[in-house]
Amino acid sequence: MTKKELRVKYKQLRSALSETEIEELSLAIANQLLSLDLWDNNYFHVFLPIDGKNEVDTQFVMHILSGKDKEIVVSRSDFESVQMTHFLLTDNTKFKKNAYGIPEPVDGIEVPAQKIQVVFVPLLAFDQTGNRVGYGKGFYDTLLTDCALEVVKVGLSFFEAETAIDDVFTGDVRLDYCVTPQRVYTFPV
Repeated sequence: MTKKELRVKYKQLRSALSETEIEELSLAIANQLLSLDLWDNNYFHVFLPIDGKNEVDTQFVMHILSGKDKEIVVSRSDFESVQMTHFLLTDNTKFKKNAYGIPEPVDGIEVPAQKIQVVFVPLLAFDQTGNRVGYGKGFYDTLLTDCALEVVKVGLSFFEAETAIDDVFTGDVRLDYCVTPQRVYTFPV
C-alpha cells in the first residue's frame, strides 16, 4: 500500500478506538518498552498526543522515564520551516496547544537535537523493515536527521506491521524499533 492509502486506513482504525482501549493499549506499549536495551541513555524525546487523533498516550512512557530519573525532552513545531525546537520537561514547563491541537512547551531550557539519545516517534503505520508513515509533514524525518547518528529511533503503534510501504523514498528515516501492545519489532541496520 502507498503512504496515502495507509494514512486513510490507520486514521480509520484509530478513530474506532475507545478512550478505554487507547488507555489500555498505551499502557501495554509502555510496558513493552521496558524490555528494550535503551535505559542507559539519559535524554529521551517524547511526543505529546494530539487531541482528537487517538494517538498513543505517552503519559505512561513519561512516568517510566521520570521513575528512572531520565531527562524528558518535548518540542514545539514551526510549520513554516518544518523544524522543531526542543525543551527539557520540568515541573515549571507550561504548555499551550498550537493550531493543530498539539500541546507544546511555551518556553524553557532548550536542548539541542544532537543531545537527544532516544526519540519516541509517533506514526500511523510502519512496515516490517522499519519504514513508517506519519502525517506527511516531515517533522520527525527532519528531527531524526538533526540528531546524532547513534540516536535510537523507537516507533509507537497500536497496530502491527504492514508487509511493506510501496512509496518509501531516500529522505525517509527508518526506525530501529517499533513497539506495539503485543510485541517489539527490531529492525537491523
